[in-house]
Amino acid sequence: MNWITNLVRPRIKKLITKGGGRDTPENLWRKCSACGEMIFHRELVANFYVCPNCGHHLRIGPAERFAFTFDANSYTELPPPQVTSDPLRFKAEKRYSDEIKAARAKTARPEAFSAARGTLDGLPILVSVQAFDFLGGSLGMAVGEAFVQAAEAAVAEKRAFILFVSSGGARMQESMLSLMQMPRTTIAVQMLKEAGLPYVAVFTDPTFGGVSASYAMLGDVQIAEPGAQIGFAGARVIAQTIREKLPEGFQRAEYLLAHGMLDMVTPRRKMRETLSRLLHLLLKKPRPKARDLPPPALNGNGRAAVAAQ
Repeated sequence: MNWITNLVRPRIKKLITKGGGRDTPENLWRKCSACGEMIFHRELVANFYVCPNCGHHLRIGPAERFAFTFDANSYTELPPPQVTSDPLRFKAEKRYSDEIKAARAKTARPEAFSAARGTLDGLPILVSVQAFDFLGGSLGMAVGEAFVQAAEAAVAEKRAFILFVSSGGARMQESMLSLMQMPRTTIAVQMLKEAGLPYVAVFTDPTFGGVSASYAMLGDVQIAEPGAQIGFAGARVIAQTIREKLPEGFQRAEYLLAHGMLDMVTPRRKMRETLSRLLHLLLKKPRPKARDLPPPALNGNGRAAVAAQ
């Protein structure tokens, strides 16, 4: 029995309702998916959505990624591409079209991929986010086209490209059309390299399948958040195939760093500063001194600046 959930929260809610006639919002508390700790939302935001009890990095969406990365009032989102949402009219237990509608209602976003242009410590950048909360961040036609268009915008505007990625792999409901996005996105990465623009891939939990087998693994610099699961096939499938016990921490960011698959593992609190240092170095641009740095769109105490939409 979780005493906070089952005893404390209902009593607080009852007291507030009696005293002022107001209800308690259901999102005031969030449970850590790793240790089960209940975290007050203000404390969670102030800690960059990292559990203060165990250090687990909770999954976050594009809005938080943009706010944690861009300078205040500096970014605008790219419009999503217009593609056929259900090209094969796929149906399994549910219609694919219904799954898309449900995902859009749940996330208030049209697809799993979002991109925005702005500045990071005054440096022009383009940030893309592939979020797991939309059908497991799976790669379909819309995601592939959005990635290509974002890369084209970065090349046209001479912006460094940052990808925050979380995905289960290719989207099975789109079959071969989904797999064809792997070479398309790989070519888009090559466009960035030919233009002399840095491409930094930031792996978040989890990143697997055809996404890790294509554009996610092609960054000039490969970064991961602590504890992120990264691989192609799942650990259970690999263990059953080779019939051997896998090493401790297999497919975790720290294991991949130790075996040369990543360049660094960076906590979310230090991610913005790390990206700024890397991009200024790669582009041979002097980084502003601390007193001259513009404020982020959202800082560590949870205060947000209104970003351009």
